[in-house]
Amino acid sequence: MRSDQIKKGFDRTPHRSLLRATGLKDEDFNKPFIGVANSHIDIIPGHFFLQEYGRIVKEAIREAGGVPFEFNTIGVDDGIAMGHDGMLYSLPSRELIADSIETVMNAHKLDGLICIPNCDKIVPGMLMGALRVNIPTIFVSGGPMPAGHKKDGTPIDLATAFEAVGRHAEGQMSDAELYEIECEACPSGGSCSGMFTANSMNTLCEAMGIALPGNGTVLAMTPARIEMVKHAARRIVEMVKSENASQWNMRNIVNDKAIHNAFVVDMAMGGSSNTVLHMLSIAKEAEVEFSIEKINVIAENVAHIAKISPSLSTVHMDDINRAGGVNAVMKEISRRGGVLHLDARMVTGETLQERIANAPIKDTSVIHTWENPYSKVGGLSILFGNLAREGAVVKTAGIALSMRQFVGKAICFNSQQEAIDGIMGHKVKAGNVVVIRYEGPKGGPGMQEMLAPTSLIMGMGLGESVALITDGRFSGATRGASIGHVSPEAAEGGMIALIEDGDEIAIDVDTHLLQLNVDEATLSKRKAAWRPHTKTISSKWLKRYALLVSNASNGAALKTSL
Repeated sequence: MRSDQIKKGFDRTPHRSLLRATGLKDEDFNKPFIGVANSHIDIIPGHFFLQEYGRIVKEAIREAGGVPFEFNTIGVDDGIAMGHDGMLYSLPSRELIADSIETVMNAHKLDGLICIPNCDKIVPGMLMGALRVNIPTIFVSGGPMPAGHKKDGTPIDLATAFEAVGRHAEGQMSDAELYEIECEACPSGGSCSGMFTANSMNTLCEAMGIALPGNGTVLAMTPARIEMVKHAARRIVEMVKSENASQWNMRNIVNDKAIHNAFVVDMAMGGSSNTVLHMLSIAKEAEVEFSIEKINVIAENVAHIAKISPSLSTVHMDDINRAGGVNAVMKEISRRGGVLHLDARMVTGETLQERIANAPIKDTSVIHTWENPYSKVGGLSILFGNLAREGAVVKTAGIALSMRQFVGKAICFNSQQEAIDGIMGHKVKAGNVVVIRYEGPKGGPGMQEMLAPTSLIMGMGLGESVALITDGRFSGATRGASIGHVSPEAAEGGMIALIEDGDEIAIDVDTHLLQLNVDEATLSKRKAAWRPHTKTISSKWLKRYALLVSNASNGAALKTSL
């Protein structure tokens, strides 16, 4: 076992002495040592209860013949960090989480790993760290919360709350209704109930085979979820104890087939645009070559068959679970043939084909059939053009048909706060393309999510007459013609930095186009005169991050050499 490096031989006497101080006995030194990476943190609704999950996992590991060692990672709640400079720390936290997993697991030479994430950057951060360690690993997330409901029975969620701010600002919603939404939108613990970033990543863990069925859809803190937690704990001990334990090493599961399958499910379910950012980084850690151009090829061959909030406000993760879950989605997609790699291996021991063999759709009004999709192409698209030579991302699942082709006049802002002030001040009019720049990974720094400005646009009734482009990114709760991850970003001299108010911008989602309609001579003059917009950064961590981070089309991964 890998842990023999810290527990076997006479020269490891001091090591064993320290381990005995934690409660280990003679019989424990012949058992596998299992790391339990918990992301418990009191301030995140999807995480405040994970301490109990950790207790259950450790008990089950001991019963299965392993020795658990629990440790924690940090976490940032994107919703709470939204709309102020706290959001600068959200994406960088992914790197700290990955580094913490690598550090604890490799410093102590543990044999296996069970990860308990749930929200935002925590899932991809743990995935990245686990891929570096490359030992048998299984993921079991905290689970989604149920949808909230207004007194009249209308389902609501966090996206409702953000959009309500814009409606209230326009005088279209009373104080009492706003307060009702505030109190009811997030009714209990769990990741927010729509197909936002957390639930997108948790469903993709199923698609990649590193989690049990239901990981993305079974509600938090329910008996079914607790049984899943116990099952995952028992399974990680089985994997480590198996005759050929290395077959379960992370990179043997999360390989090129798994990455492909994840993007297929992402397209079928219209996941958060953040999944592109995270999956590109995960592919790098998995040592899988995956170019951003491949995403459009996958999208063209995958029907969008499950529409979930924010794309469809009446459907939430619990509805998907009742309709058959991610397995039913994958089973239906597979009917087309040649779309999924059905021979991909799951941590549970079977192939993907075996896992989904008996997974019918139980409600075709929630999960559509392949013959009756919401769209014949996937729910995400990568746009290219002179404004995004390295790509930009749009969640097509959340766009009205009337906005799939759009030409408008630019109105430019050099920060998210400038844009919020401008939108609230009615500077943005129908027919505008809102440009928010210097908010990319380097320029932010930290690539803030733009849920506040996009929600204001929707809440103020401009969702079908105004587009938005940014080198920043969006919350999974964003909907509308919102194009993010524009690369190269403004801080590195990308074309988005050269746009001026009144310039014409053309968007065509169907042909993957994002174009600035300004002649080359004019653009050359602007480029020669361009000087980067600078921000005062006081944080030492964010200064280091800005120096090392790549742009969004490279997953905002940190460079390991200069």
